[in-house]
Amino acid sequence: MRQVAESAGGVRIAYERDGRGDPALVLVHGWCCDRSYFAPQHAHFTGERAVVSLDLRGHGDSDRPDPGDPGCYTVAAFADDVRAVIRHAGLRRPVVVGHSLGGLVALACAAFPDEVGAAVLVDPAPLAKEAAKARFARSVAEVAADHDGSWRRGFAARRMLATDTARREETIAGAAVVPAAVAAEGMRAMAEFDGAGALARAAVPLLAITADEPEPALREHPGVALGRTVGAGHFVQLEVPDQVDAMLERFLRVVLPGAATA
Repeated sequence: MRQVAESAGGVRIAYERDGRGDPALVLVHGWCCDRSYFAPQHAHFTGERAVVSLDLRGHGDSDRPDPGDPGCYTVAAFADDVRAVIRHAGLRRPVVVGHSLGGLVALACAAFPDEVGAAVLVDPAPLAKEAAKARFARSVAEVAADHDGSWRRGFAARRMLATDTARREETIAGAAVVPAAVAAEGMRAMAEFDGAGALARAAVPLLAITADEPEPALREHPGVALGRTVGAGHFVQLEVPDQVDAMLERFLRVVLPGAATA
């Protein structure tokens, strides 16, 4: 059932909630996506626990504040959206699961142990790889000028393997749905996010599921459990949901054994 929470500044955040049981899962999509990009996990876990999928500000059915407002589309602002949904839905320390940009958002939420029980980063955007973050920073102007969506469609296509088929054309086309100005601020948010600092502030268990070798910041952090998928590009939760679901299930069962399903 679609519901609406009010985030900082009165921004309305659309979300869907199904199922019952703790710990609940809160699913956070990536850059230029929407809540449907965690549909396999939403359906899979609803039978055993509460599951919430949301649209970050500027995306899907949520409000689109003016991207000219300073700080409106930072990772911290996106994390405020998630925390507002957690409060509105009445969830008790859920596990926040984020893909790509959503992975950074999940990590930012991990600094609030009274509100969040754990965080899962699904093929997250670069956390501390300076060269990659610099490329993102240089891309902000290109995204802002991408009014026909061609740059973003190409960016999405390059994130996939040639063998990826799950929602392939829909994902490529969908990358251009978000207004260019909003997409540019999302790109800036990823470029400017202090991933190393966020890892240091994380106060809950963390799982990172990556399509490729995890970056050093993740490998070297003693509090991060690592998992890696096989045979998929960036959109692993769509392409190989069985692998992602299995790692999530194991994480919930072994790392959070005290959080029994109600």
